[in-house]
This record gives sequence, structure tokens and C-alpha cells, in this order.
Amino acid sequence: MSNFVDECGINVNAGDGGAGCVAFRREAHVDRGGPDGGDGGNGGDIWLVADHNVASLLAFRDYPHRKAENGRHGSGKKKHGANGVSEDVVVPVGTIVKDSGGKILADLSISGSRWLAAAGGIGGKGNTRFLNNRRRAPSFAEQGEHGEEQWLKLELKLLADVALVGFPNVGKSTLISRLSAAKPKIANYPFTTLVPNLGVVRLNDEFEMVIADIPGLIEGAADGKGLGHQFLRHVERSRVLAILVDLAPYDEQTPENQLNVILGELEKYKPELLTRPRVLISSKNDVAQHEPLENSFVISSITGEGLDKLLTEFKALVSEARNKKNKPDERIVIHRPLPKGISVVKDKGTYVVIGRAAERAVALNDLTNIEALEYAQNALTKLGVDKALKKAGIKTGDIVRIGELVFDYSDEDNFLAE
Repeated sequence: MSNFVDECGINVNAGDGGAGCVAFRREAHVDRGGPDGGDGGNGGDIWLVADHNVASLLAFRDYPHRKAENGRHGSGKKKHGANGVSEDVVVPVGTIVKDSGGKILADLSISGSRWLAAAGGIGGKGNTRFLNNRRRAPSFAEQGEHGEEQWLKLELKLLADVALVGFPNVGKSTLISRLSAAKPKIANYPFTTLVPNLGVVRLNDEFEMVIADIPGLIEGAADGKGLGHQFLRHVERSRVLAILVDLAPYDEQTPENQLNVILGELEKYKPELLTRPRVLISSKNDVAQHEPLENSFVISSITGEGLDKLLTEFKALVSEARNKKNKPDERIVIHRPLPKGISVVKDKGTYVVIGRAAERAVALNDLTNIEALEYAQNALTKLGVDKALKKAGIKTGDIVRIGELVFDYSDEDNFLAE
């Protein structure tokens, strides 16, 4: 079973907020002590964090669920519940995050980049928070919010300085094994490499580069033939493309034909790849059956022929590409703006009020309590829920849902019908 995984699903479930507490002071010689219920703690968040020490998405293949800690409930003597511990989920640098519909939500292309995958629920307010001149002894509190929960799709695009691209069995694995400490599987048959291999090449104490051995392309890869899309995805972020053609091909394709097919597939997949700096390499010169291509580096990974010159060229092109890159500290920040206000949608005959403020207004521990019902009614009226429902065409007796609260609408001053 492969230890490299570049696509997976992940379920993130943030912590729920703790409930606020209903409590009153109970002390000797204190008559009718006031409310002193504390607030609930906030639920823990779940963050995706890019880490250069993580090589693939293997950790999520068999264990896709990640859950943060819930907030603790409030208690008497105005003691607030502790916040739930947030969860940092490490992913490889180059991870793309998509929603279930395929929309890109985040691109974690820099080590240390963080993205909020699921926000923890806010803790509920204790009854102390509802004290005012008219309500001297509030006997209700808020429940905590539920944490966000969703399925996400993670895709990994390798970040490499040089990507080795070519037909199957062209010698990419052997080359990377000679240039670096990488030990890929090497054999004389097509598709030996089914997953990318990375190798780090150090030329001196000051310069090093990452070379990726991309699994062999075949004609039709850009249209998804074979594992084309999975392979081509890893080419996208490489600074330099090293295209290998085989001077002793197993299927008798000439070096010219190989080059034309590879360039054609790259252009069909993403045309801008053809503008990327590239090196043309004529491989396996020790067993050549064809003449090397013009303006190519002629090498033999077995004998070592041409490897020093090739490394010098890699260093020059990689250094030039790095100098053109944006400043390293420049990051793309993806904002997750919270929707403001409220809205009403009709779902199978039920009028659903959408909006965080409205949901919090009814998230009370006891709506059979007259004080709690009055508070919820006033809060919803201030938010314009009644007007929004009427605008949506609601009538007395229709069903309304706000969060977990479902009730029959009443066209009166108090539209929360009992």
C-alpha cells in the first residue's frame, strides 16, 4: 500500500459552546441575592496548518475525522466555563482546500499558513447578563452555539524547484536517485513510479533545491487518461520543468515524438506551463538507439555522463526563478466574512430564518419561562425578523424555524405563538 496520498476527504467538527448558568447568590445575611450565573466557554476551533515536515495526506486516509474540544458550562458565583482547546491539523505545504462542491476555499502554499476550517460555537450567557432595571432576577440563560461541522476535500500540489517530466520508463527515477538521496523504486517496465518522489540536492552549504520525480505521462493525460490529472497537478507549481526523452524507448517512439506528445499534453492541461523555464534532456545515452535532440543535455544516469553540467543548469534556472518570485513573506490571505443581518427562505412550507443573531436570540435554556419568551420576542423584533417574515408572505398559523426552535406564527404583537 502506498504511503503517499495526494487526495482525501476530511470531516472537521468544531467544539460546541458551553451553556450559561442560572444561579443566584446564596449567602448568610444576604436576603434575595442577585443573579450570579457565569457564561459558558467557547468551543475550540479547528485550523488547517501547512507544515513542511509533512509529506502527504496519508494521515487522513483511514482517520478522516477531526474534532475540537467543547467549551465548559458556566456555574454559580459568576464562574465562566473554560474555552475548549482548539485543534491544529497539520497538512503538507501545497495543500488546496475545497468544499464538497469543488469550490476552492484556501491554498496553503507557504509553511506556517493557517486556515480556519471550522469555528467553535460561542458560549451561552449566564443569567447575570440579562439583569436590567425591569428584570431584577432573570431566571433564564443562553445555551451555547454548536460548532461548525463540514466535509472538506484536500488536494496536494507538490512544491518543487524542478519537476522531472517524461514518458514512463524514461529514466526519471534513476536520475533523481543519482542527484539526491531519494531512493525511488527502479525497474525496467513502464509505470514503476505510481506516486511522486522528492529528492533534495545540495550543491554546497548555501544552495539546495528540491527535485520531484513526476510519474510518467502518457498521451491523453490532459484528458484524464490513466492517472493524468493526478500526475499533471504536481507539475503546476514547479519552478523549472525538466523534460526527459528516451534515446532507447521501450515502445520505439522517437525522441521527437516523445517531446511533441509531452508538450502537447502540458499545453492542453494548462497552457502557461509552456512558458515555464525548462530543460530538455536526452536520457540513456549509454544505450542510445536514436540521436540526441538538438540543444538538449545528453546524459546517462548509469555512467554519470552529463550530470554535472545538468546540475549547473538546474542551479542557474532555479536561482533565476527564485529571484523573480514574490517576497517570501507575502501571503495570500483568504477571509471568511461572517454573513450579516437575517434572511428568510421557504423550505417545504416552513419559513426558515437564517442569521446568527436570530439563532442566538432564541437559544435560551427555557422558552416556557415568561421572562425568556419576552426577551426572545424583543430581540427578534429589534433584528427585524417579524418584518422579514411578513415580507416573505407568512400568515398566521404558518410554521417558522429559527435554529432549533420551531413554532407557529401569530400575526400579533407577540408573533411567537405558544
